[in-house]
Amino acid sequence: MEKHLVAPSVLAADFGRLSDDIWMVNESEADWFHIDIMDGRFVPNISFGFPIMKILKEQARKTLDVHLMIVEPEKYVERFAEAGADVITVHYEACTHLHRTLQQIKATGAKAGVALNPHTPVSLLETVIEDIDLVCLMSVNPGFGGQKFIYGTLKKIQELKNIITVHNTSTLIEIDGGVGLQNAEKILQAGADVLVAGSSVFKSENPKETIKRLKDIGMRNFLV
Repeated sequence: MEKHLVAPSVLAADFGRLSDDIWMVNESEADWFHIDIMDGRFVPNISFGFPIMKILKEQARKTLDVHLMIVEPEKYVERFAEAGADVITVHYEACTHLHRTLQQIKATGAKAGVALNPHTPVSLLETVIEDIDLVCLMSVNPGFGGQKFIYGTLKKIQELKNIITVHNTSTLIEIDGGVGLQNAEKILQAGADVLVAGSSVFKSENPKETIKRLKDIGMRNFLV
């Protein structure tokens, strides 16, 4: 089994010293940068937009995993691809024409992801799973960092893993919200492939070491 990925969430970084935090992630064992774009409409918060994306494109040395928590994401897909996004994830709840939006993302050369809010069942993705490179399961209510993990997500991971297996796709399962050293092992055992970690990384005493420990948890699981 391939080793899981760790994606520190830029939303939890210190924006007063953003370059330092970007380079910390560059030099760590992290695999991706997770970038939450919030519009204040789809979620009750506003994060950042293209100026921060420009800094990340210039300085980041790892995959840019862009999570669009916005209404009408199809209007911005090309711009985020041009801004450096390697993975573009849109919310199921924000897409009237999900299949069309997935094709639009793929046409830019980016990987196509779909995010689900905690109350949205994974069964809704069954008809489009073969077009999805990544499913981001929200394990908190989206909009703010630092929330507690919703443990019902573990069952959703297992259900989604079964759908992926039945359809024989290589879709990755990403977990976003409340992920840390206290629950990463359970999340990985349920079938997750990508751990998004925000506060648990950037607010720890040694962020680089925390990232390493998140990576090592998976290694222990797979060696058992």
